[in-house]
Amino acid sequence: MSLFDTTPPNSTGSESDAQRPLAERMRPEKFEDFVGQEHILGPGKPLRAQIERDELQSLILWGPPGVGKTTLARLIARLTKADFVPFSAVLSGIKEIKAVMADAERSRRLGRRTVLFVDEIHRFNRAQQDAFLPYVERGDIILIGATTENPSFEVVSALLSRAKVYALRALDTEEIVTLLERALTVLGLAAPRESLEQIAVYSNGDARAAYNLLELASAVAHNGVLDAAAIESVLGRKMLLYDKSGEEHFNLISALHKSVRSSDPDAALYWLARMLEAGEDRLYLARRLMRMAIEDIGLADPRALEQAVAAQQAVHFLGMLEGDQALAQITLYLAVAPKSDAAYRALNAARETVAKTAALPVPMQLRNAPTKPMKEWGYGAEYQHAHSFDDAMNTMECLPDNLRGTEFYQPTERGVEQRISQRLAEIRARRKTGP
Repeated sequence: MSLFDTTPPNSTGSESDAQRPLAERMRPEKFEDFVGQEHILGPGKPLRAQIERDELQSLILWGPPGVGKTTLARLIARLTKADFVPFSAVLSGIKEIKAVMADAERSRRLGRRTVLFVDEIHRFNRAQQDAFLPYVERGDIILIGATTENPSFEVVSALLSRAKVYALRALDTEEIVTLLERALTVLGLAAPRESLEQIAVYSNGDARAAYNLLELASAVAHNGVLDAAAIESVLGRKMLLYDKSGEEHFNLISALHKSVRSSDPDAALYWLARMLEAGEDRLYLARRLMRMAIEDIGLADPRALEQAVAAQQAVHFLGMLEGDQALAQITLYLAVAPKSDAAYRALNAARETVAKTAALPVPMQLRNAPTKPMKEWGYGAEYQHAHSFDDAMNTMECLPDNLRGTEFYQPTERGVEQRISQRLAEIRARRKTGP
């Protein structure tokens, strides 16, 4: 028996259709009904042209959940008159891959093409992904992989070089509303546009989530109308796109960090709220905010680090949700604090100098001389004890001779560093008089 099910993948009209999830029932059967992704599917766009010319090659569809990756793969198979084989990276292994590939090879010899759709291809390990390579190269299959993760990191380079990557975008509010309006017809319901827009916003660009919310709301509709009460009864908190181990995690923490650095407290608070609502580890956030205090505020406001440490302790002690306010407080403090990366740059400059120079000996005046022979050898000679001088300021050179006069730290004129700059200028002027 063939592994291929030649039944049209989106056939409708069976008695069981009403029992299927709304998202599945709403999959379009015609290319014209597909909503979104105009940047690759609009007239004259590359993927659209390949499909229309029936010159499809293996490809990777990369995008967030619910934007049409599976639907698009099914439409491609239908429009290119190829057998469509769905394959789950979660449920399948090497044994299943080999069985499918053998059937695909037989089908090719009979003149039939096979579109192998691999959902969540990033879940396959290297060996499993490599198993596809010979069949892709021979043309036994047209591989369409779908992933929510960056394929540059999650798909092996050999397979990636043989497939075109297309990035799909989250659907915007208008596109989601269009899909929901079609679904209302299927459900035999009516709803004000404002309610559909509310669902669209809460679905966060995920059509599947929007369909699920609409289907839940339809169960409490009154007289065939989805009013505001019906919508509100099924809307919990916003379903945020977030994968704590994936790219979006790093995108959001980057947005938070750069908003703080840019002294934009409103944006910083928004990105913090996004991560909190998505369930981010509070101590991770506290740790990253502490780094911002060091890297971006530094000595322009030395209390920033104190506040960050205090916030971390509060989060650790209070936990969720009480500790969230401490995170909000330190985020706002850091965002409005004067900024300086002078200390950060100074350390980098010192490290660069260390890397470029030999391991220079410690000057004799800085060495301790715990024994008589060491004193005779000059250890500690000409050491100047700072507290023996006015203002506890001596003129002793503390750098190796060939680095004499090097200045790594260049404070800004912002915040406390303005006073530090003035003090440092006095110190350096005094020291230039020499020992």
